[in-house]
Amino acid sequence: MTSLPVKTEPLKVILDSNALFVPLQFRIDIFEEVPRLLNKRVELVLLSPVKEELELLTKKDSPKLRKDAFYALKLAEKCTSVEIGEPKSMTVDDVIVKVAKEWGSPVFTNDRVLRRRLRDISVPVIYVRQKSRLDIDGLIS
Repeated sequence: MTSLPVKTEPLKVILDSNALFVPLQFRIDIFEEVPRLLNKRVELVLLSPVKEELELLTKKDSPKLRKDAFYALKLAEKCTSVEIGEPKSMTVDDVIVKVAKEWGSPVFTNDRVLRRRLRDISVPVIYVRQKSRLDIDGLIS
């Protein structure tokens, strides 16, 4: 009797809002490059507070940032949206840190403060290196 191949779930990668600006800023296709970097199937996840943050950016700030945020929201449609019912008192970064730790998922962000917080709790972080490619801090099991 032959055994069937085991279907592995794709690795969930949590996106910070600035990850969705990467294709515009650096001309890097994150939907192609993240799976290539990790050498596995991935599911890019957008948490509800991150989506709300992007929606807020489309309504205020400079016209260029509003336009970029609108484009980022269009890209977000390719991601898996996950509703997170966290208290409004938590910042978006707090929610990302909490969920990443609970899920054991890497996070894609270019925010230095958030990257440091995630590294301190041993969460792998994907980021843009030298404005031309993606890199990762930490190990993914």
